[in-house]
Amino acid sequence: MDVLRLGIIGIGNQGCNYLKAYSKGGLREIEITAVADINPERFTAAKKFIPDIACFNSGEELIASDLCDAVVIATPHYFHPTYAIKAMEAGIHALSEKPAGVYTKQVREAIDFSKTVDVTYAMMFNQRPTGAYKKIRDMVQSGQYGELRRVSWIITDWFRTQQYYDSGSWRATWAGEGGGVMLNQCPHQLDLWQWICGMPNKIRATCHEGKWHNIEVEDDVTIYAEYPNGATGTFITTTGDYPGSNRLEITLDKARIIHEFDPIQDKFTARLCVLEMPSREFSDTADGGFSTPEIEWQDIDVPESNAIVDPVVNAFAAHILHGEPLIAEGAEGINGLTISNAAFLSSWLDKTIEIPFDEDLYLELLNKKIENSKYVKVTREQFVEDMNATYGSRGTKTK
Repeated sequence: MDVLRLGIIGIGNQGCNYLKAYSKGGLREIEITAVADINPERFTAAKKFIPDIACFNSGEELIASDLCDAVVIATPHYFHPTYAIKAMEAGIHALSEKPAGVYTKQVREAIDFSKTVDVTYAMMFNQRPTGAYKKIRDMVQSGQYGELRRVSWIITDWFRTQQYYDSGSWRATWAGEGGGVMLNQCPHQLDLWQWICGMPNKIRATCHEGKWHNIEVEDDVTIYAEYPNGATGTFITTTGDYPGSNRLEITLDKARIIHEFDPIQDKFTARLCVLEMPSREFSDTADGGFSTPEIEWQDIDVPESNAIVDPVVNAFAAHILHGEPLIAEGAEGINGLTISNAAFLSSWLDKTIEIPFDEDLYLELLNKKIENSKYVKVTREQFVEDMNATYGSRGTKTK
């Protein structure tokens, strides 16, 4: 195989990003051969990028067509693990959009199945190749600045209006999306949080549902995390603040890292503060009660990165064709989702949740949310109409 034949299941906003990248020549060793969507009006847009592309009314038809060696899954959240399994069952490689799914038990099924077949299961975590995050991760994981002490990420620059949520009855519903800001806006940041700092073992969270908007899911979240080594972390996000912030601050034994968006300069900046010795060691040995260690501030180069899907898709193809490393294996998709599921569970039960948590209990409580969701009663025809009115279908609805 010299070129990977790629199909796209779901050609709404996310699915079309792959077509755009392909049309601009950004995808190496890739030939996009087919698309699938339940909304045939989306095929017109697909053919503008690739006039002779094969179009199918369902992901199942595309998978059975023998036109694809691999598929990208850009359907609604609930269907990401479903189509990953369907593709792998047919011997087809699968690249899933974020999040890996809505609940960890479902994603775990896809991960377990991937271990039984000789195909690739990967995640579209397109923020991982960003130069700044890669550098920050290397600084933290290398151990040269000591262990993690504290991490804080405030990301509140997701402002959305009520009109945004009213644009489709599937939006911001438990049955349609499976959550709000954590499942829609923040999966990349939750992945980066654990990718850089590791997985916490305890979560305490408050997830306000419909605090700033007339919606049934969370739009304001504060997560407090604890790590096995005693470090702590916070993650704060909302779609209700304007102007918002995007600031990641990591404290290590011998350094402090700050990565944030500067609205004045209209770009991200990153700085590293290096201590002359670990803060605890200095505290234990210093003569004066108000003494502080010498520090040195350094700028961290933050390369521009406008690519949305290219690095991940190219690595996906290179892995399948040449055995090169993936950006993110499918199994890694469960980590950020574990944090958001634990946060929901903590908020619903008003208690600290230890990881791993009871996945059956989480699904039971989620199903109760789904049963009362306004989206349950929406018909297939209304679903297509709603999705087309906003930005096109991503697949079939969950209930």
